[in-house]
Amino acid sequence: MSHIKSIVNKLINRHKTNDPFEIAALKNITILFNYLGETLGFFSSYKRAKFIHINNYLDEPMRRFVCAHELGHAVLHPRVNTPFLKSSTLFSVNRLEREANEFAVELLLPDEVVREYQTIYEAAAAYGVPEEVVELKRLDGSWLRKFWHDERSYFCF
Repeated sequence: MSHIKSIVNKLINRHKTNDPFEIAALKNITILFNYLGETLGFFSSYKRAKFIHINNYLDEPMRRFVCAHELGHAVLHPRVNTPFLKSSTLFSVNRLEREANEFAVELLLPDEVVREYQTIYEAAAAYGVPEEVVELKRLDGSWLRKFWHDERSYFCF
């Protein structure tokens, strides 16, 4: 099991939810909705206060993903004010962004949810996870793409 997946599983077990908005509230992280232009969201902190900023023009599934991504920064990188998440950088090679994306995918797509669908893309669409980051999902400690019969089709267990 990856380090990030382990952190996510502990968080879900502790808070009895995988809803990023609920977890943020339980962790005393303030969520702010503002117009952010092309920016989807970002995490910031000031002294002991933590904030997740989300573009108020996003639809509900994307708000949920952005909240999960920024919650990943709050949990994994609490002392770093993260760069703005833009739609063009959803699949970033930047380590901090990739880790936050992996955190969001693991939070929003727990293993038991993924197994209910025929393809990872069906699960991702149902739970508002962007297609660009779905390959970060791990099942039973392995990258999910290892289970695919082809690059975008069915996976097996």
